[in-house]
Amino acid sequence: MSTPEIDVIVVGAGPVGLTTAIVLTQLGHRVRIVDDQAAGANTSRAAVVHSRTLELLDPYGVVPALAGRGVPIPRFTIRDRDQVLVSVPFAGLPTAYPYTLMISQADTEKFLLERAAELGVVVDRPVTVAAIVQDDDSVTATLSDGERISARYLIGADGMHSTVREEAGIGFTGGSYVESFGLADIRLTGGIPCDEVILYFSPAGLAVVAPLPDDMYRVVAVADDAPRDPDTGFVQRLLDDRGPQAVPAVVTEVVWGSRFRVHHRLADTYRRGRILLAGDAAHVHSPAGGQGMNLGIEDAVTTGRMLSRVLLGESTTLLDEHAAARRTTARSVMSTAGRLTDAATIPAAARPLRNIGLRIAGASPIVRRRLAHRLSGLDRR
Repeated sequence: MSTPEIDVIVVGAGPVGLTTAIVLTQLGHRVRIVDDQAAGANTSRAAVVHSRTLELLDPYGVVPALAGRGVPIPRFTIRDRDQVLVSVPFAGLPTAYPYTLMISQADTEKFLLERAAELGVVVDRPVTVAAIVQDDDSVTATLSDGERISARYLIGADGMHSTVREEAGIGFTGGSYVESFGLADIRLTGGIPCDEVILYFSPAGLAVVAPLPDDMYRVVAVADDAPRDPDTGFVQRLLDDRGPQAVPAVVTEVVWGSRFRVHHRLADTYRRGRILLAGDAAHVHSPAGGQGMNLGIEDAVTTGRMLSRVLLGESTTLLDEHAAARRTTARSVMSTAGRLTDAATIPAAARPLRNIGLRIAGASPIVRRRLAHRLSGLDRR
């Protein structure tokens, strides 16, 4: 195999791949990103950036733009219609970012791409990776146009259907929830607070409602009949059945919507030789708690820093230790998200008892403080 042309190939130019490239480039390494999409995301998809993620991104020049665009939310609540079951305040967290930042993934990607460009990183797109081979000294990716790129390491940040993971022969163990979910970014009037991320645990089922920039709200709900393109009538029925009652919410516009199923899968390993995995290529799970993209960006920053140490001469055993630690962290996050999803989707007959239990637990300051640390990601420092 030829002598490596660059230090690292990053496959995937979403938030995880872009963050990885920014970290490595800022640390002085030669990086090339390839992505199979003609352009970055133009829909909101992931919309939550937590405190720990902002801390991790702070040295890399993107937080001012994110904070300037996003909506800082000081609390997370679980409600049964108008009744607050649990209120989790972020204001007292020991961080410079004591809030959850609500911002479209399209904006997050835009700011990361701008920062990468400032550092001289170019995203090659649309380019598909056709094959990957490696030896003791390098890894080579063959692209769809026939070009071969040789590097010292390759990082797969190419999502749940990762070509990198498949080429490396790494299993992706898990399954999917039976329920489907509807997602919509909407405008509304009525009784939805503008300073909370709300998880409605109503007798009719789960709905998450959170403010977004431009006077919009994100709605995510378990719904077996969720259409591919949710309209105003569908979202209105969800909020009528699950949202506030004293001052009902009135949906005035659906800006964007989608339907999806929730998978829970974990890569059998995060490293195979000179190939590393990060983000959805390594783990996918329920959106409950808004941890998916945050965990992926955490992968990106920590993996970039650890790989830099190895590129500069430290032992490759650091990568094995780091990969194992990231996998353990992902398993813990998946467990929490899974418990929230299970609680949200229990049979209707059991929901009143569930709500009583939540109300009792939510009365404890210790429980609220622990939840704040877990949701914000600060427990993973």
